[in-house]
Amino acid sequence: MALFAGVFLTQRNRIGKEKKRSEELLLNILPEEVAEELKDKGEAEAKLIDEVTVLFTDFKGFTAMSETLSPKELVKDLHECFSAFDHICQEHGLEKIKTIGDAYMAAGGLPTPNTTHATDVIQAALEMRDFIVEGKARKLAAGLPYFEVRIGVHTGPVVAGIVGVKKFQYDIWGDTVNTASRMESSGDVGQVNISEATYALVKDQAGLAFTPRGKVQAKGKGELEMYFVSANG
Repeated sequence: MALFAGVFLTQRNRIGKEKKRSEELLLNILPEEVAEELKDKGEAEAKLIDEVTVLFTDFKGFTAMSETLSPKELVKDLHECFSAFDHICQEHGLEKIKTIGDAYMAAGGLPTPNTTHATDVIQAALEMRDFIVEGKARKLAAGLPYFEVRIGVHTGPVVAGIVGVKKFQYDIWGDTVNTASRMESSGDVGQVNISEATYALVKDQAGLAFTPRGKVQAKGKGELEMYFVSANG
């Protein structure tokens, strides 16, 4: 009887540990409230969120580096950068959406809406920019190839949720996403380029400085007002 009880407890502990690990893995992929809805209902409904701030980053020189570094070295450098971006997003309450090649996408104000998303994303973007600048200095000193980064930010409504039935991924859709991407591609290396909509939310924020760029041509979007943002002091 004692032997049976011991085996039962061992099995129960093992099952408990496996369940905990499965839940941790799920939370590493999906926001907590989305993961809970998926577990409860077997699906998670897509939701319209009226105002979020979306961030895109892209590396300049990635193609050139891919020609000089081995695939293993290139992925190691990407992993280092994206891991730092992950930590920065976590510190500022952002949701990492995905990476696409050498591009990184995140957003503030979801899945739970908040009123600080624009400031949170700007602060995260500046930290990301600084991390890459510091890495460039180290690489230059060692005579190694380096990344440079463009970062774009825009604020607006999105639809957020999960699509498909395999390899679940929390994603966002809408013109806000497209415009944020254009902020990145229309920016400059080493700069955080923000839209007029984002600027309107953070223009009075202490510690930030802005450089108006006027109307800048953005692919597929026409001319858009843009601003470079930096830390003031």
